[in-house]
Amino acid sequence: MPEVERKYVTPGELIAEGNYKSISNVIRINNRFYATKVGLAEISHEGIRVIPLTGPYIPRVDDLVIGKIVDFSAFSWEVDINSCFFAYLSAQGVFGKEFSPDRESLLKKFSIGDLIYAKVIAYDRTRNPLLSVSGPGLGRIPKGEVVRISPAKVPRLIGKKGSMIKTIESATNCKLITGQNGIILIVGPPDGILLATQAIKMVESEAHLAGLTKNIQSFLSKYKEEQS
Repeated sequence: MPEVERKYVTPGELIAEGNYKSISNVIRINNRFYATKVGLAEISHEGIRVIPLTGPYIPRVDDLVIGKIVDFSAFSWEVDINSCFFAYLSAQGVFGKEFSPDRESLLKKFSIGDLIYAKVIAYDRTRNPLLSVSGPGLGRIPKGEVVRISPAKVPRLIGKKGSMIKTIESATNCKLITGQNGIILIVGPPDGILLATQAIKMVESEAHLAGLTKNIQSFLSKYKEEQS
């Protein structure tokens, strides 16, 4: 069997039989593995997963997301994270435990309309997600172009061990900051941003097809040849 075997599946379809680990969107009955969502099944030595082809972003703890500040109160910012849930970023988590709304203005840190790169640190069905900007690379995003894709396609955009992202970055001289909520930030030269955007949209539209990495590499190489 190749290192990674992929195939398109529908809910209830048998994916494989054997001694595998169930990773995500898969149910195991004895040694038979069935898909629970429409998507692309990946079978590897790590286990079996199904990457959904559609669906909204459902927050998970430790997800890295790109969000927009849409409102604030005396104690927190409200953040649009491209989900059916708004997230909150607490002022105490940004300013410190001694934060007091009488001494500090939230607008000193983030204003309405600002983009932030943040981590989901708490979420369950009884309350909205809580974000944190503590950590390397997290915080306000000063520049870049935003591209939105289906959150279900983000794993395909990242690729195995980041291979797809690295391929696009190398060919376009751009830096891609990927939110697991389907929002991608591209930082780089204008022509590189345009090419990266086209490549990202190509990944989104062809996520269910085999040979996607080769198709993207061919597309990027052909573009560079045309421009030289």
